[in-house]
Amino acid sequence: MENEVTLDAKTLHWEREAIEKLLMADLRERRAARRWRIFRSLVWMLLFGALIWLLVADMLPTSKTTVPHTAMVTIKGEIADTGEASAEYVLPALRSALEDDGAQALVLLINSPGGSPVQAGLINDEIRRLRALHKKPIYAVVEETCASAAYYIASAADKIYVNKASIVGSIGVLMDGFGFTGTMEKLGVERRLLTAGANKGFLDPFSPQSETQKQYAQVMLDQIHQQFIAVVKQGRGDRLKPNPEMFSGLFWTGEQAVQMGLADGLGSLDSVARDVVKAEKLVDYTNKENIAERFAKRFGAAIGGGAVNALRTLPPVR
Repeated sequence: MENEVTLDAKTLHWEREAIEKLLMADLRERRAARRWRIFRSLVWMLLFGALIWLLVADMLPTSKTTVPHTAMVTIKGEIADTGEASAEYVLPALRSALEDDGAQALVLLINSPGGSPVQAGLINDEIRRLRALHKKPIYAVVEETCASAAYYIASAADKIYVNKASIVGSIGVLMDGFGFTGTMEKLGVERRLLTAGANKGFLDPFSPQSETQKQYAQVMLDQIHQQFIAVVKQGRGDRLKPNPEMFSGLFWTGEQAVQMGLADGLGSLDSVARDVVKAEKLVDYTNKENIAERFAKRFGAAIGGGAVNALRTLPPVR
């Protein structure tokens, strides 16, 4: 009997310990889950605060440099609707530079092979408007390259300065692509393209190009080319020297560009600020996409993608 009582006591003690361990484990798990929820909430609050800060910072007035200086805005890389050489980034920088009372002149520091004629046209138009509004000279300084859409922009400046080895010009328009119809025939691949509209498959690389479509594209390219030529003539005026190849799409060295009237002289950013503007102090107004903005864009894209995926997983409405 005594042994049975001892065993029952041991059993009860073991059960009590097991229950206590289970309860403690459950308590620890609940505490960990609560800490994780608090941490996750703090992260979301910080992200939300960062986004609000970015929005508010864009609306706050920027401080102005009243000391006499040469303002500069860099146009670098491909001119496209995204990136730092887009109208979205360049136009606010132009306005900030010319609105500053201390800015004696604006220098566009250009190093670009060209890009979108639409973006270049937007920037060109705004340069002309701002110059008339603020009555301040605007100069273009070319580093390695100022071709195609980049020259479209530069032609709006009062004067263009280049390095003797710079690449300047390429006043033309192109539309490129590939055709794979012959390759597909050799591989025995059939293209199945359904369209509503006779020309909806226009420029499809896997379909043959008709002569009518080719002529249509050429008319469009010629029209944009004439717009480009008109802008250059308007900006450069009688400084252009007669040359049958000037608007053919060829490009030239900076030294040749000066001789042809496509540029006004040799110079650099420092020499123009020192000798032309007479204000050696340089202030950079270029808008650059910072880490916070890149994160905000990616974060916004991730949120949008998450929302779409969440909607896809919702049960159908009955």
